Amino acid sequence: MTTTAKVPATTPGASADKTRIIPIFIALMVAMLLSSLDQTILGTALPTIVGELDGVQHMLWVATAYILGATVVMPMYGKLGDLIGRKTLFLVALSIFIVGSIIGGFATNMELLIAGRAIQGLGGGGLMILSQAIIADVVPPRDRGKYGGFIGAVFAFSAVVGPLLGGLFTDSLTWRWAFWINIPLGIAAIATAAIFIRLPKRANRARPKIDYLGTALIAIATTSLVLVTSWGGTEYEWDSIVIIALIALTVVAAALFVWAETTAVEPIIPLTLFKDRNFTITTVAGLLTGVAMFGAIGYMPTFLQIANGINATESGLLLLPMLVGLLITAVGSGILMSKTGRYKWMPITGAALIGVALVLFSTLTATTSPFVTGVYLFVLGAGLGLTIQVLVLIVQNSVPHKVLGTATAANAFFREIGATVGSAVVGSVFSTRLVAELADTFGSGESAGANSLTPAAINALPTELHDLISTAYANALTPIYLFLVPLMVIAVVMLFFIKEIPLASTVPVMEGMEDDSDDEAVAVTATPTAAGTDEVEPPSKA
Repeated sequence: MTTTAKVPATTPGASADKTRIIPIFIALMVAMLLSSLDQTILGTALPTIVGELDGVQHMLWVATAYILGATVVMPMYGKLGDLIGRKTLFLVALSIFIVGSIIGGFATNMELLIAGRAIQGLGGGGLMILSQAIIADVVPPRDRGKYGGFIGAVFAFSAVVGPLLGGLFTDSLTWRWAFWINIPLGIAAIATAAIFIRLPKRANRARPKIDYLGTALIAIATTSLVLVTSWGGTEYEWDSIVIIALIALTVVAAALFVWAETTAVEPIIPLTLFKDRNFTITTVAGLLTGVAMFGAIGYMPTFLQIANGINATESGLLLLPMLVGLLITAVGSGILMSKTGRYKWMPITGAALIGVALVLFSTLTATTSPFVTGVYLFVLGAGLGLTIQVLVLIVQNSVPHKVLGTATAANAFFREIGATVGSAVVGSVFSTRLVAELADTFGSGESAGANSLTPAAINALPTELHDLISTAYANALTPIYLFLVPLMVIAVVMLFFIKEIPLASTVPVMEGMEDDSDDEAVAVTATPTAAGTDEVEPPSKA
């Protein structure tokens, strides 16, 4: 379906001054590194943390709480950024993130730890969304592929360095440094952002009409959904009154949210976005990718530690091939996209590679060599590098600039919904299967003490006992990967229907604004392009 959109004005020239973009980009990269690092740094430390705090039964909530917190606030950050500007929100998000890190670092029980992670998520969600939106404010879509490649490299860097740091802190210092390290980094990010992100004031200072009802309903629906996927089959039986009530609450809240968005003056997720074919396809594909990605890598460090009899730091090193794969394809595809303007084939290929990696993961056993596991992780990284950032760029290139932040946040929201559900479902199924496997191996009485087992304790056991437990871990985890493969098959099929809109070579200036979309839109002046060689008219809404 194609509708005619009013083409916005553009800045006096074709592309923004790179000497002014680079400092802004560096500031945003620091914040994105902070946020993405915290999604992975606890991976290798988590088994030790939950063993020390005696809370293996709550292990999945340490990861899920962060993702849930980030997911709930993403639409609000995106919408407020479009309405009042992004820089102030960006600094607020950084501050919230630091507060969560302080709470997590000094936690003495699982409840405080999970609370700290949730607060970190409330800040981290804003960092991810606002960084991507600010970049889109200053960099034309045609050039954005190159920057997107480096953003992908940041996530790849975090995917490996996070577990390495988590393992190093756990083995050499204390796991609490996985939280405390965020304090100086966060302060540095605030200073960097305050200095380098200079955005002129908006001409229109009318008080924004906040969609409070929509925000509350989407938070209720999201939280209820996560509780269903986390508690179902573990804390409560699937047919228990609690789970049934949560399912009903999810459905009702989601239905009321849709109604609320049709009546809101400034809906937090405008339903009109779904009239755009590219937005709808990339959003659904992103959701499916989120389920597969977080379901695949969430428990890989634990498996590697136990199956290979190694410590947390060494298991982080075994994730290095994923970094290499993601780095190659993210940076390479970004450069190629900027040169050719073609991008449709990238997420299709990436989704297919993720599906292949999931099939390969399902074949892992307790005796699989680290080299073979590394090859499989490389395939996964290559697929992710071709998928995530390209999907974001497609969204930003397809919608009017005045809703760029809202559309970016909505797309990321549904991807994080997938990540939340993927982590929760895989964690729930894995925990259930692991208890059953240990009960079959040692008897139900012996398996009851599994809550306080750590990889270090398991690896210190006699070889025969260690092999039995590592086999139980493998049998509980790896078959789950095969059930994620159909999701990527669906994603591949859907991505064939993307409309490849030419990438604009200019940054739009919206009517009624002093400069561009920001609070404060970017204090970057445009400079003329070379003889109009790559000039592409800003796209209309597809």
